[in-house]
Amino acid sequence: MAKIVAGIATSHVPAVGHAVDSGKTQDAYWKPMFDGYEFSKQWAKDNPADVAIIVYNDHASYFGMEIMPTFAIGIADSYAICDEGYGPRPVPVVEGAPELATHLAASLITDDFDMTVLNVLEVDHGLTVPMSLMYGTPDKWPTKVIPLPVNVVMNPQPSGERCLALGKAIRRAVEQFDGDLKVEVWGTGGMSHQIQGARAGLINLPWDIQFMDDLINQPEVLQYKPHLEYMIEAGSEGVELIMWLIMRGALGDKVNEVYRFNHVPASNTSVGHLILTPKED
Repeated sequence: MAKIVAGIATSHVPAVGHAVDSGKTQDAYWKPMFDGYEFSKQWAKDNPADVAIIVYNDHASYFGMEIMPTFAIGIADSYAICDEGYGPRPVPVVEGAPELATHLAASLITDDFDMTVLNVLEVDHGLTVPMSLMYGTPDKWPTKVIPLPVNVVMNPQPSGERCLALGKAIRRAVEQFDGDLKVEVWGTGGMSHQIQGARAGLINLPWDIQFMDDLINQPEVLQYKPHLEYMIEAGSEGVELIMWLIMRGALGDKVNEVYRFNHVPASNTSVGHLILTPKED
């Protein structure tokens, strides 16, 4: 059967993608942040996955005010890179895993999650920046991907409780798949940041660190954290962190902390990163 072998959490700052694409990763401003991912890049090489289910949010790049699904899943053979207003990022096309993705879609809908099923999708920096951080600049991405977009940009947004439950449903679905696959689940976005208004530039590193501690040790508490607290403590974009709960739900009750990294700031964002593995009974 297929098996979830790891969970990855990371911020997905668009300026990070620009730094990669323009060869600025070793500039004085960016080097400390990119150095923090060197362990992860080597870990990814040493622990290759067949498929990564990447939970991310579209930033009104492919979706928009007209259509913004709460939970969606891509089941296509491949995914083009979205033009976010300054041309698509010069990164490889994202190769899909349609057989597992179709199984997941059917299983999740049967499990009472009303997924929007996407036969066509273009992916933005929310998905490609995490891949660049974990894999660098390859000619071809080393793993197949199932994109799982979540609405965190327009009200109403899903609750933390629903996100954690979706992660648990993903775990059940993966384990029911008749195929010998190593699967990772990635939660992206955050951490604290606000890009507009009087509090633009807000960063709350102590709150971010506590969130990471709770995500590892007591995610059942985090699931009840109201969206208003994210906004007050982590800025208007901090609610992206509910996507980390989907990743955590997919790992089971107990996890091993393989790696943790924080960096402040990257552009206007508190960067956070975790590698977790399920703890065997």
